[in-house]
Amino acid sequence: MHTTGGPAPNAERAPVLAFDVGGTDLKSGIVRPDGQIIGLRRTRTPLSASAPGDAIVEVIGSLTRSYRHAYPSLAITAIGLSVPGIVDERTGTGVISSNLGWRDYPFVQRTETALGIPVAFGHDVGAAGDAEFRLGRARDSTNGMFLAIGTGIAGVIYADGMRIHGEGVAGEVGQVPVPDPDHPRGTTILENVASAGAIVKRYNAATHRQVAGAKDVLNAAAAGDPAAQNVWSQAVESLAFSLAHCVALLGSRTVIIGGGLSQAGDALFDPLAREITKHLTVHTAPAIVPASLGENAGLIGSALNTFDLLDAKEAARHDL
Repeated sequence: MHTTGGPAPNAERAPVLAFDVGGTDLKSGIVRPDGQIIGLRRTRTPLSASAPGDAIVEVIGSLTRSYRHAYPSLAITAIGLSVPGIVDERTGTGVISSNLGWRDYPFVQRTETALGIPVAFGHDVGAAGDAEFRLGRARDSTNGMFLAIGTGIAGVIYADGMRIHGEGVAGEVGQVPVPDPDHPRGTTILENVASAGAIVKRYNAATHRQVAGAKDVLNAAAAGDPAAQNVWSQAVESLAFSLAHCVALLGSRTVIIGGGLSQAGDALFDPLAREITKHLTVHTAPAIVPASLGENAGLIGSALNTFDLLDAKEAARHDL
């Protein structure tokens, strides 16, 4: 398990090479212990219907060789790799990615075989959460959550200084049931109401218009559009409803929100703070703040996992 709020890696140690696979882009870079990135690259994520995992490993191998050529003084003795979907970090397996197509793919085994060096493997949102809780705004917190709210909603949960893995499926906040605003006696999942994608879809359905993004809905709400105001408020209410359960069950004290929807700023954070307070009785409302490390948090977290892997291997050598 990963700890939260732990110290940053020793600032004197050498940087590491890390990769963060996304649905569109594969980010890579040499990351210093303080999170600074050297040689940041964005490569289009390769798509392969027949061998999606192998396609990722092939690109990582090519990029690793390129970095070695560009930075000959850097000894690349391990890499970090984070991927989307459901993952099993203990076995190094990409359990399933509905967008990129792999199922039960042995990422660590295949990548280590291709490169001949150890691989620190993790979930992309988990890696971003690790970065925020070790180097970002939540670095002093031991109980909290990181949510990435964009087209969908994914999260990572920390309790008593440890990240909860749940065999790779913990933190799927977007899948929790919430009251369905379109069917008053029914329920739906949070992602269907509060994700950026859902906000657009529900507004378009209500108005028979075609806006491109949640920002357009927010702008319409600010201009007095009642349909936009309704869709936005329902998204905030549903998010607050779900977060209140997390606070009551887990004692979460800090909620970090990243992803595209966090760019809404006060229009999201202010009403969300008010709404969550309405649902709490004996619990203290958590601090709800935007992520501080931006779109490269997953890459930084992947590097932090690599530092941890190297530390563990060094400690094991000393124990022999």
